[in-house]
Amino acid sequence: PRDCSGLVADIQKRILDRTGKHVEVMVYGDGAFKDPQGKIWELADPVVSPAFTDGLKGTPNELKLKYLADNDFKELSGEELKNAISESIRKKDANLVGNMAAQGTTPRQLTDLIGSLCDLTSGSGDKGTPVVLVQGYFDNYTDQT
Repeated sequence: PRDCSGLVADIQKRILDRTGKHVEVMVYGDGAFKDPQGKIWELADPVVSPAFTDGLKGTPNELKLKYLADNDFKELSGEELKNAISESIRKKDANLVGNMAAQGTTPRQLTDLIGSLCDLTSGSGDKGTPVVLVQGYFDNYTDQT
């Protein structure tokens, strides 16, 4: 659809009305990734997502677990390491820009990341997948502990 902001808002409302669940909704096109085999960038659409609900605005604010384990907590292992990393995640700043422990995480828009995931899942051939459900994307390591 060319103007799909009303569409995503309508889908979000319908799901909430029917299930009581608040979900984020986006329309996506071709993802934004470099094919490791063909070495070409998959950027056929000018934007990955022309419309999305408000909860998908912004970029991730994540710590790099490998960095924490290899540097900040290199002397720890097992349960001690798990607890130290979990505590770092719980106490992280609201904005990690410039923080060494966040370097190497993906600083792209959430819609670019999730849209690329959806594009890879649905395929661009004859699969015809109309909807991709992504669950747990906003969960973090501490949600599992």
